[in-house]
Amino acid sequence: MRIRVEGLRKHYVSEGRTVAALDGVDLDIPANSIFTLLGPSGCGKTTLLRCIVGLETPDQGEIAIGDDVVFSSKRGIAVPTEKRGLGMVFQTYAIWPHMTVFDNVAYPLRVRRASKARIAQKVADALRFVQLEGVERRSATRLSGGQQQRVALARALVAEPKVILFDEPLSNLDAKLREETRKALERFLGELGITAVYVTHDRVEALALSDSIAVMRAGRIVEIGSPQRIYFDARTRFVADFIGRANLVPATVRAAEGNELVVDSALGPLRCARRDPVRLGEATLCIRPEFMHLRPGEGEPAPNRVRGRIESLAFVGEFYEAQMRVGDTLLLARTEPEVELRVGDAVHFALDPAHCLLLWQ
Repeated sequence: MRIRVEGLRKHYVSEGRTVAALDGVDLDIPANSIFTLLGPSGCGKTTLLRCIVGLETPDQGEIAIGDDVVFSSKRGIAVPTEKRGLGMVFQTYAIWPHMTVFDNVAYPLRVRRASKARIAQKVADALRFVQLEGVERRSATRLSGGQQQRVALARALVAEPKVILFDEPLSNLDAKLREETRKALERFLGELGITAVYVTHDRVEALALSDSIAVMRAGRIVEIGSPQRIYFDARTRFVADFIGRANLVPATVRAAEGNELVVDSALGPLRCARRDPVRLGEATLCIRPEFMHLRPGEGEPAPNRVRGRIESLAFVGEFYEAQMRVGDTLLLARTEPEVELRVGDAVHFALDPAHCLLLWQ
């Protein structure tokens, strides 16, 4: 089910000041896809989700789910939450402690006055889908955090919603359980084939789960694209820095020569892959640490070869994180465990022009 959002605005008054939680948001979320709203705390992503589901009333704009307009400030439309045909999974799970797993999952169907036979069948189907058969009569709060999250998912699915919305559903889980639950959630959503809108501030969740990502900042959409496009080909400094580890270096674009741009930077002269439209002048050079393959020594002079010294090393398991100083600039790099480096060693790396991302905003 497609979701369309046009000109959405929502303001709050806090300590005598008016704060724009949503500042003219436009979105077109494709049907049968996983669409993630990603951004720092306070950027408006949860407010946008709550407006779509009907838990918040926007000040201005329009929201349509499929062919149905569920909110329009101009037309005076505000369809109640329970009539929008949506399911929602909250950050806190919202599991009722006095109910069994069965009763928690069955609740939406009982509100709709479904028959006992239909409730029994639909709850069994939902619990089977999230791999929780056999725990129907247990108290829901006696389950593990990951199991409680799956109860919340089953409850959201049992009424066969057109769209399911997630508000940071994994943020209360520890790192290992969060990874396991994320993989399970990815599998469940892939099998369901329905529209899912997912809110998170965790870039790993966003990159792993999404078909498309909208990065938000200060109540606005900054960029929208596939995970690969957002990560490797960001258009702004904010997105490049927020979506992953990034070295951001001042640079000046001097000229365009064929498929490359000639650039002066704090790392020395470089050649970067051309992006259209070509812009000359001041820019920011973005280099991802994973593209910096450090090698011992200074190496022979060559185009796009950067030389420096190791200032610090930290072992983090799969790789070392190294800080490399080039003049007055510190760069973060990743090195393979088998490369023997020590603090103070001279090192170099060759920068592929395709991995040299220039930003003008």
